Amino acid sequence: MLRRRRRCRGAVLLLLLASVLAPLVLYGGSSVSVAPLPDSTVASGAFDQEGASNLVWPHMAASAVSLAKDLIIERLGEHKNRVLSATDRWQVVEAGSSRSRASGKSDTAADSELRSAEEEDDPVVVGNGSARLGQDGIIKEVVGSQRREDGSGEPGDSRDAGEQNGKEVGIELPHVTGVVHKNGSDGLEMNDDSGLRTVGILNSSSIKESATHSLSNKTREQQTSASNSNSAHHATNSIAGQTTTLSDATIHIIKDQLTRAKMYLGLFASRGNHGFARELRARMRDIQRALGDATSDRQLPQNVHSKIRAMEQTLVKVRKIHDSCSSAVNRIKTVLHSTEQQLESNKRQANYLAQVAAKSLPKGLHCLTLRLTNEYYFTNSKNKDFPYVEKLEDPKLYHYALFSDNVLAAAVVVNSTLVHAKKPENHVFHIVTDRHNYAAMKMWFLANPLGKAAIQVQNIEEFTWLNSSYSPVLKQLETQFMINYYFRTGHARHDENPKFRNPKYLSILNHLRFYLPEIFPKLNKVLFLDDDTVVQRDLSALWLVDLKGKVNGAVETCRQAFHRFDKYLNFSNPLIAKNFDPHACGWAYGMNMFDLSEWRKQNITEVYHTWQKLNENRLLWKLGTLPAGLVTFWNRMFPLDHSWHQLGLGYNPNVNEKDIRRAAVIHYNGNLKPWLEIGLPKYRKYWSAHVNYDQVFLRECNINP
Repeated sequence: MLRRRRRCRGAVLLLLLASVLAPLVLYGGSSVSVAPLPDSTVASGAFDQEGASNLVWPHMAASAVSLAKDLIIERLGEHKNRVLSATDRWQVVEAGSSRSRASGKSDTAADSELRSAEEEDDPVVVGNGSARLGQDGIIKEVVGSQRREDGSGEPGDSRDAGEQNGKEVGIELPHVTGVVHKNGSDGLEMNDDSGLRTVGILNSSSIKESATHSLSNKTREQQTSASNSNSAHHATNSIAGQTTTLSDATIHIIKDQLTRAKMYLGLFASRGNHGFARELRARMRDIQRALGDATSDRQLPQNVHSKIRAMEQTLVKVRKIHDSCSSAVNRIKTVLHSTEQQLESNKRQANYLAQVAAKSLPKGLHCLTLRLTNEYYFTNSKNKDFPYVEKLEDPKLYHYALFSDNVLAAAVVVNSTLVHAKKPENHVFHIVTDRHNYAAMKMWFLANPLGKAAIQVQNIEEFTWLNSSYSPVLKQLETQFMINYYFRTGHARHDENPKFRNPKYLSILNHLRFYLPEIFPKLNKVLFLDDDTVVQRDLSALWLVDLKGKVNGAVETCRQAFHRFDKYLNFSNPLIAKNFDPHACGWAYGMNMFDLSEWRKQNITEVYHTWQKLNENRLLWKLGTLPAGLVTFWNRMFPLDHSWHQLGLGYNPNVNEKDIRRAAVIHYNGNLKPWLEIGLPKYRKYWSAHVNYDQVFLRECNINP
């Protein structure tokens, strides 16, 4: 530790002595001999006449000494800042060493820097094995060659050495004081090798050894000079006063320039500065060729520094034509905000258009309805009745309830059910439609008989008991508020989902499912099917399922979080929050087994009427039938196995293929119905398989797969 401290002190002394002796050598004109100096007299001994005993001035007149003194003082001002900086650094190191000694710990930072200097074989100390830095060394000053801007070494005049950055200084003090002349006598010897000037006090027996060591130092200095440049990053060793350069600093600079250039190219593309873009690309190509596969600065070509300077000049020009980073960030934030608003607007528009497409009737289906209606009224009245009328009220048979205004969709439900029925003659279909589609619906099934299966087509207008005085929902649908809401767009909020305003919820066909006992007064069980379903296996087993006193047998949908009660009902309303669980499982309409006997016992229709009256202002829920069904059949629903009913084919493109194949009924719930062009093509095949496209009415209306 003591030795390292002395080395640090010696390094500072070397800088001081170098600053003092350089002007002597440059301007003194005579040989100089220096004896070992005490630490306290180094600064004063060079200038004070009273310290003349410390300096030997052979062969020099008094006038020369005075001139040299003046020159020294002049040159000292130029080195003042560098010497003071080194002194301050030494004081910091000395203070750290004192603290380390007080705590019993070594100065890790100083040790690390000294070890680095030793490992790099820096020419700081040269001498025999017992030589010490400071009073026991040989003074040797090595003035580094002047560096050109492109980084290559150039021999520089030793007179300018004190003004250059990057010189390396090493000082040694010999045991023998003397002057050696080139002719072998005592005096001063100066060796100049390629710009490296070595000044030393050598005796005759050590000239050869010192020259060899100086040549080795000169070779290492030239290698370092060739691999560094003004653009490289210099790491300055403040203790030893030596400048070192990272082996790959230039490569880092090149990569940084390439990164910035790519960023500016992106800005050019958006602002149309093609001239600068071409120049920048050319600079990038040049510097990329120079970089090549190099992993260290030594592998770079000699002209790399000129290319770096050219690239930097281009980047400076580019930077001037662009705003500051903060302005660019603000601009990007503005664009981002505008893009988000546009995206939200496009989403709303897409949602609206999807709702319009879902509500629309394809031209072919409209043609089919007109063609069938026309055919019906030209048909003889004797041929307008269906056979097997006696089966319509037989409770021992399998009865299906289907409420639809879509002829082709209703035909698919009936056809798919009979295709998979083990005993088709035991199945009875009850279809209810509106007055506009009654003739077409009846004509289709007259033209396409079902064999031994029974079918009934009814017009909702025939249900005279279903009026606004009996049904609260009919009364509400007739109010001016509901008419304005559904048909006048100005009465709707701009942020409201357009599906809430779908006029299909005005259709009483959608609410007939709550009046099944009134429609089928002599039946005990009815299987309700939506017209966007397809049956894939025999459903007779459903009539054998024991509902355990429940009214509604349905498949639960709680496997998906958005199908729970809180997604359909307004739990901020205390009436809803008091009576229902927000995390309760929802269930699916579309395939439901209703026990009409239990329905009548529990007076479910009256329960429905009660909740409809409470929701007159649509404060409890917004949608039409499912929320109403959830509150009406609360604690009255029996969960069926999920294989009976597969949902999602009308909105989810990722329904598992195995789940579809094993399901008894698949449901195209959602806007993407299979008869619409927006329907999912991958699922349309299950629906199209039950459409006879060779049927004459379909061909006339150009309805194809």
